[in-house]
Amino acid sequence: MSDKKDLMWRAYLVYIGFFIALIVVIVKTVIIQSEGSASLFAATKEKIPTRAVKRYPRRGEVLDRNYTPLITSVSFFDIHMDPTVVSQEIFDKEISDLSRGLSQLFPETSSRDFENYIRKGRARGRRYITIKLKATNEQRHRLRELPIFNLGRNKGGLIDTDETILRKRPHGEILKRTLGYYQHNENSKELRVGIEGAFNEVLAGEPGEEVEQKISSGWKRTGKMIREPIEGADLITSLDMEIQEVAHSELYRQLKNQGAKSGCVIVMDVKTGFVRAVSNLQLASDGEYYELYNHAIGTKEVPGSTFKLAVLMAALEDQKISLDDTVNAVGEYQFYDLKLKDSNPYGYGKITIRRAFELSSNVIARVIHNAYRKEPQLFIDRLRSFGIGDSLGIDLQGEPKPTLYAPGTRQWSGISLPWMAIGYEVQQTPLQTLAFYNAVANNGTLVRPQFVEHIRRGQRIVKTYKPIVLRPKICSDKTLRALQECLKGVVKRGTGSALKSALFDIAGKTGTAVVQNADGRYGEEGNKTYQASFVGYFPADEPLYSCIVVVAAPSKDIYGATVSGTVFSAIANKVYSNSLNYHKAINEEKKRVKDAPAIKDGNITDLVTVLKRLHLPYQLDAYSEWSHVRTSGSNISIVPRKISSTTVPNLAGLTAKDAVALIEDLGMHVYVRGSGKVVKQTIPAGSPLVPGGLIELILE
Repeated sequence: MSDKKDLMWRAYLVYIGFFIALIVVIVKTVIIQSEGSASLFAATKEKIPTRAVKRYPRRGEVLDRNYTPLITSVSFFDIHMDPTVVSQEIFDKEISDLSRGLSQLFPETSSRDFENYIRKGRARGRRYITIKLKATNEQRHRLRELPIFNLGRNKGGLIDTDETILRKRPHGEILKRTLGYYQHNENSKELRVGIEGAFNEVLAGEPGEEVEQKISSGWKRTGKMIREPIEGADLITSLDMEIQEVAHSELYRQLKNQGAKSGCVIVMDVKTGFVRAVSNLQLASDGEYYELYNHAIGTKEVPGSTFKLAVLMAALEDQKISLDDTVNAVGEYQFYDLKLKDSNPYGYGKITIRRAFELSSNVIARVIHNAYRKEPQLFIDRLRSFGIGDSLGIDLQGEPKPTLYAPGTRQWSGISLPWMAIGYEVQQTPLQTLAFYNAVANNGTLVRPQFVEHIRRGQRIVKTYKPIVLRPKICSDKTLRALQECLKGVVKRGTGSALKSALFDIAGKTGTAVVQNADGRYGEEGNKTYQASFVGYFPADEPLYSCIVVVAAPSKDIYGATVSGTVFSAIANKVYSNSLNYHKAINEEKKRVKDAPAIKDGNITDLVTVLKRLHLPYQLDAYSEWSHVRTSGSNISIVPRKISSTTVPNLAGLTAKDAVALIEDLGMHVYVRGSGKVVKQTIPAGSPLVPGGLIELILE
């Protein structure tokens, strides 16, 4: 018994010894393999150099407020091939089919040339040959279906991951400068223009990093990402393409008509300050107009008579004048050694200041000069209290600071007051002028013009821009109401009387200013350059939009009403007609109709489908392919229409479509006259059917 136990213990020891030896062998094998793999990896690493490069993501889209694309990213792909990875059997069998497919996609190269090129690359052991540069995404997908390429990268050698993303503007020249661009090269300065430049960080996203390998023909992507890129967010702008297209086309038409040098239009939402449209057009050397510079934001010039609103606001706030004060508009006014003339050389006689504003008389220069000549600083301070002289601080780059001289400075002189009163010795951009008029329309609240309403990632809004108030109240309510009436008077009885609309009232002010020529001088009579403008809002009583139109150097006319006011009026009328905000619903305050609607006879399937879709109850007496509908009050009854294969059917009440289908099924030809439903047929119902015969149907 003891001998048996000894044998068992010896057997156990042998088994344990073998098990321990096996574990040691396995561990040693794993260590050797790991060291071998590390050595191989190190050798491979030394043999094929790699590097980490940035991979930039797709930029976000720029959309209008209704999600119409304004700027989008379009992808192009460089197509390459590694012909060495394809098996010899598949290569010999399908290379001709692949070449034919490539030639169909890219006809500029023949199938024979493609085949010779690929065969030569394979014979030379080249692992990276170019098939097509900048192929579209559609072409790329079609390439993946071709023979050999449909096997993928590892077996078919298709390399189509080299993507180039280009920014495209679907609407061409429209909004080109406002949408702008962003440029930053290693050897050049960063350049930010328009919305693309101002919101570059939002649109750009965050770059990732990818590993590239160096081969004989250069560096190529491996597809291995160290860090995935984050795509840019989308911008939902405040722009409205419907309003934008109207503004652009009306400005273009007038510039062409006037042979003007340049012009701009801005349309802004009164309550919020969100810009709905911006158009900038400038005459190029080829005689056409393009968006070459954003004059609306970046060009400051003398505003001319549109500035008279601000000077009257100052005088009213300081209680220097009353709009009912009488002045003698003689047509010519002397200030030291300079004369100032009205557009009417004979003057307007004794009129109120209110009437002088409506007629845009320069007698206002004398009024302001007499009121402030002993305290000019009070006048400047009052203008500054309205926000005049300050930049608006918009997101887009390029806004200059307005020019507003002050007493005691080198630029101030004895004629500064009267000249400022008519819009000279002051310089503003069109947007800055519009912002002031928008405040008057907005019951005194000055808001900052903005161009973006939301930021979106995927389908989620991650940020919403709210209106920014720069000044809660620029003047008293009494002054505001008085000047709002003055602006209405300009259009009703003054220089803008030709701009009346039959549907709604417009409030605004015309402006005509002499601007400096290229030599920095104003030029002699007959050689002067003018700027015509109109700025205001509509409808006058409950304004929704403010708008400014500025036309530089018109050649046929010079006055703001006829040059710029007509553009303003056309924009206002078209925006009004297209805006639901102005119109009541057609069924508003109407009683609900209880009677059944008029229903034409026809095919039973069509009738039942429509009645069910409209949730109209009906009674079906008997099933027949063609039916007649009877209505009484709210009751709808469908009765069968008897059709015989030997006689002409009664077609009265059927639509042209159903009547033609029915008659042609019976073997006759049809001639249709009129529209609506059948009221008469040339062959009476019940007549013998004549196969191939002609029947005329009269519809009403």
